[in-house]
Amino acid sequence: MTLGKVIGTVWATRKDEKLTGLKLLLVRPVELDYSLKDGYVVAADSVGAGVGEIVMITTGSSARQSELTAGKPVDAVISGIIDKLDISE
Repeated sequence: MTLGKVIGTVWATRKDEKLTGLKLLLVRPVELDYSLKDGYVVAADSVGAGVGEIVMITTGSSARQSELTAGKPVDAVISGIIDKLDISE
């Protein structure tokens, strides 16, 4: 899993019919201090996340293990909304 910040919404009126009904969000990876990393991922939202929230992203074949994404052509899913990180170094 990866941490990311939701930075936008993706709208696609023409898409694979298995994606119909999925909310697609644009997520940018973050460091542990929430500073933004390079790149982004389009992720299916399975938890009701919104713009500005820090989320957990699951990618690869594991992204198709949620009830919402099973059997659908997704490579990334938002699997949790982060409330707080406790880091001990």
